Amino acid sequence: MNQLSQIEAMLFVVGEEGIGLEELAFSLNRPIPEVYQNILDLKELYENKEQSALTILEVGNHFVLTTKKEFASLLKEFARSPMANRLSQAALETLSIIAYRQPVTRAEIDELRGVQSSGAVQTLVARQLIEEKGRVEGPGRAILYGTSDYFMDYFGLKDMKELPDVQKMEDDLADEAEPLDLFYDRFKEEDE
Repeated sequence: MNQLSQIEAMLFVVGEEGIGLEELAFSLNRPIPEVYQNILDLKELYENKEQSALTILEVGNHFVLTTKKEFASLLKEFARSPMANRLSQAALETLSIIAYRQPVTRAEIDELRGVQSSGAVQTLVARQLIEEKGRVEGPGRAILYGTSDYFMDYFGLKDMKELPDVQKMEDDLADEAEPLDLFYDRFKEEDE
């Protein structure tokens, strides 16, 4: 496992939020100038390789693994296709968390779901169902996500208060679960 592969893996995992040079150097236990040079080398490798659709962008003080500009029209067309209109279970879970907990960071979403959510967040941003609502103050300045106006229109909501009440849904599910206990009545009769 060489350093370029390690950087590539880190950039892939952090997703659209990217990663700062200092954080990357710390994670890899390498000097900052060396890691910066490795990033430049990896970017050059992507740029010079026709078979690669990837590149690295420097956004602010973060580096982001993304697709090359020449693939933009292809990806936009895919996003509009009927095949791309379905949301995965992961995207639906992520959208629910954002809708009920907004504004929320991707790390908070990951913690609630128990799995990494960058792909789902990217899908929801691409579909314009969520958007950046600001950044957290402090180290890393993580992006805060919230629902978009398109989300409101798509789901026919005038106000976020129109979202179904989570506690009521949980209570309804609990009420429905009791009759499903096939042995409850039998054991109750035996105890009497």
